[in-house]
Amino acid sequence: MKYQNNLAYYGGEKAKGKPFPRWPYFDENERNEIEEVLDTGNWWRMTGNKVKTFEKKFAQMHDTKYCLGVTNGTHALELALTTLGIGKGDEVIVPAITFISTATAVIYCNAKPVLVDVHRDTYCMDADAFEKAITKRTKAVIPVHMAGHPCDMDKICDIAKRHNIYVIEDAAHGHGGKYKEKSLGSLGDIGTFSFQNGKLITCGEGGAIVTNSKEILDKAFLIHGVGRPLGDIVYEHSVLGSNYRMNEFQGAILLGQLSRLQLFNDKRVQNAKKLNRFLEDVQGIKPQTVLDYATNMPYYMYMFEYDPRYFGNLERDVFIELLKAEGVPAFCCFPVLSETRFFKNNSFYGKIPKYIDSDKNILVNAYDVANSVVWIPHYTLLGDEEDMFEIASAIKKIQKYVNK
Repeated sequence: MKYQNNLAYYGGEKAKGKPFPRWPYFDENERNEIEEVLDTGNWWRMTGNKVKTFEKKFAQMHDTKYCLGVTNGTHALELALTTLGIGKGDEVIVPAITFISTATAVIYCNAKPVLVDVHRDTYCMDADAFEKAITKRTKAVIPVHMAGHPCDMDKICDIAKRHNIYVIEDAAHGHGGKYKEKSLGSLGDIGTFSFQNGKLITCGEGGAIVTNSKEILDKAFLIHGVGRPLGDIVYEHSVLGSNYRMNEFQGAILLGQLSRLQLFNDKRVQNAKKLNRFLEDVQGIKPQTVLDYATNMPYYMYMFEYDPRYFGNLERDVFIELLKAEGVPAFCCFPVLSETRFFKNNSFYGKIPKYIDSDKNILVNAYDVANSVVWIPHYTLLGDEEDMFEIASAIKKIQKYVNK
């Protein structure tokens, strides 16, 4: 291949000259908070105050009355479903394109995930597809705010209300994001968040649920603390629960992270716009569409559709490897959930019966997105204009040399 000597993958000079900002990011805020936990000896949420303080601040930031910190985002989804009474024989509607936990949480509750299509340009759940998938067994829907872009929550919530269906927002990508100036996570019955290492705020692993219902909070708190009522000293396990408790070190780190969330979100928005402009003249690259109702898009991922016809018919996986070699971290989109190995093998540990594969004809957009979209992580958008220029330059460089 004539271009081998020019591309970094084959030994050429990288297009990305300087490193991206580090992630996870921390400063003296996190350090001081952790030292306080160490010094007090209160490492458990039941005796400390870091988790409680974080919960209060996180709820306020997301325009909800209550927040409960938990072990991780997957457990947040499981706890939300369990709290709402989802179980054997129930169906929960989820988008066909999402991280696997959106579906596995449903399965762990012995309920069936029903996959529906997404919008081709925003990669978010199609509300019309959701409505068509409703049956008498449907108990909940989990719209996923993909990369922080809101789903059409007015339409989804209206459909759910008419059919008496719970709405659990999967806002793992949406910290600080807004839909029509309303906070993501506040629009359904429960919102769930993740604080895993790569998320917009992180404590390595962690999660939370938010809600405006005291009844939901109280039940969730009971379940997340192995079924023990608050203040119990006689081991009165009043309900079947598990241990989903967040610890004080997680809460301490998250307090530091929370202090700069809005600043970082604003920076990502500004840099995403710059990157969009730098990529305007690149045929075969189409960034995720941001609709007007996405009044704050926090860009957990910068996602774009890759069309190999404009890159010498280079396969997407090869394009990604070339882009990484140029110094730009890049990844392929999530697969359609039912295309994962354990779905195909029906390896559900007996929690649900054999899964009948979804009709590909009703998941057309999801398959297109899964097979064509590339994403780069949010911390790349925390750089400066030069970083955005270099990202675009790396893509243009690949296109130039593969088309020679």
